[in-house]
Amino acid sequence: MLTYLARRALGAVWALIGVTSVVFIILHLTGDPTSVMMPPEATKAEMDAFRHAQGFDRPLIVQFGTFALAAAHGDLGLSLRHQEPAMGLALERLPATAVLGGSAFLIVLLVGVPAGILSALKPRTWIDYTARGVALIGQSAPTYWIGLMLILLFAVRLGWAPASGIGDWHNVVLPAATLGFFSTAKLMRLTRAAMLEILGADYMRTARAKGLTALRVSLGHGLRNAWLPIVTQLGVELGGLLSGAIITETVFAWPGVGRLAVQAVFERDFPVVEAVVLIAATLFVLLNLAVDLLYAVIDPRIRYA
Repeated sequence: MLTYLARRALGAVWALIGVTSVVFIILHLTGDPTSVMMPPEATKAEMDAFRHAQGFDRPLIVQFGTFALAAAHGDLGLSLRHQEPAMGLALERLPATAVLGGSAFLIVLLVGVPAGILSALKPRTWIDYTARGVALIGQSAPTYWIGLMLILLFAVRLGWAPASGIGDWHNVVLPAATLGFFSTAKLMRLTRAAMLEILGADYMRTARAKGLTALRVSLGHGLRNAWLPIVTQLGVELGGLLSGAIITETVFAWPGVGRLAVQAVFERDFPVVEAVVLIAATLFVLLNLAVDLLYAVIDPRIRYA
């Protein structure tokens, strides 16, 4: 186990290095951000001075070397727009994203998995058709459209929840439902498919022939063997939800990491974009490791040498 963890930790370090390197190169290939950052009335001398101060006049390989050396010490530089440490700026927005992503994940877990199980246990019934219809809409409708429809119905017409901003739990309901809708639909379909595959297995028929109740056969034997793909997808969805929902946070003016990333991209604030990407990559790496370790708990046959 320790050898496995050490190997995964080393792989995680290389993955983070690769992600930050690619993002750095892509961002700098988009051009010099001086014209965006400086006011329109700035003189050529002022723009040259800003470009030199930020190091944009150096060769790309030199800029990358400076960036890599600083990043190794946890310093991604100052935000070009806010003149604050980029990593600190991103970490300040992380709690808001964590609240939104955690709430959406709760919806995914409490709705997607049970609905998928019921759909598999009641095939070709109104429960199955309803669950499949909702899943089809959830994976077909654009997220921004879902958000706007929820705002028009529950915020504008009914006045049950605020349309935007952050505050108490009332502010979380609409953006969490919007953010979790797509993931819930995806997990619902995956759970249904995994359960249908398991329910048709030979050992399930044997369990029913022994006189076990349908509930015990379905949940005790079926769900436990269907958990591996479900847990894998849950880890992926949680990573996506916690790393910043760009569209949802923009629609609901939610001050999270995703909205910060959008603003940084439009402002060509390279250090902030790099900080957001590094945080997202780190979350995905840690969650993937947690899912891998959880496999051994779900299926005792899995061992890590």
